[in-house]
Amino acid sequence: MEVILLERVNKLGQMGEVVKVRDGYARNFLLKRGKALRATADNRAKYDGMKADLEARNLASKGEASKVAEKISGKNIIVIRQASEAGQLFGSVTVRDVVMAFEADGVALERPQVQLDAPIKTIGKHTITVAVHPEVEVEVSVTVARSQDEAERINRGEDISTRNEDRDAAAEAIAAAGEFFDPEAEHDEAEPAPAAEEK
Repeated sequence: MEVILLERVNKLGQMGEVVKVRDGYARNFLLKRGKALRATADNRAKYDGMKADLEARNLASKGEASKVAEKISGKNIIVIRQASEAGQLFGSVTVRDVVMAFEADGVALERPQVQLDAPIKTIGKHTITVAVHPEVEVEVSVTVARSQDEAERINRGEDISTRNEDRDAAAEAIAAAGEFFDPEAEHDEAEPAPAAEEK
């Protein structure tokens, strides 16, 4: 189906372009959300009549979106989740979790604005894109951690997967175990205790 775009659609085209898309995508997304019109002769004339108004509204909403983008650009939100020692989450962090974390921080976003290709399944700092307007995108970071203290350590750049003290302690334990079980090591031969005399 051919449609006329009423706004810029990511990976599809700019406002006013006539593009060919699958029927389901056109009916269920573009037409339903008012992002496009069917490319008929009547709708082309209708678009030409409303083009100036659409461009004015687009500029106004783009200006507002730029203010929001400045507010959240480079922002870091923290999401606390339970995870294994290896850093794998018991569950995942989804678009809904990111939107809720921003709401708790006083920023209202809608789910379609958060561009997360796949749910986050590991602890660490992740960069995601937020499209506050079809023409305005910013990058924010999401720190996923088991606790607030761990999140602060991740944000400082510490490697929380294995701490140096843990590695040193493990190396010492292995060395001590090696000496203990080494058959060539000299051990003091202890004399057997005398057997108790029977009466």
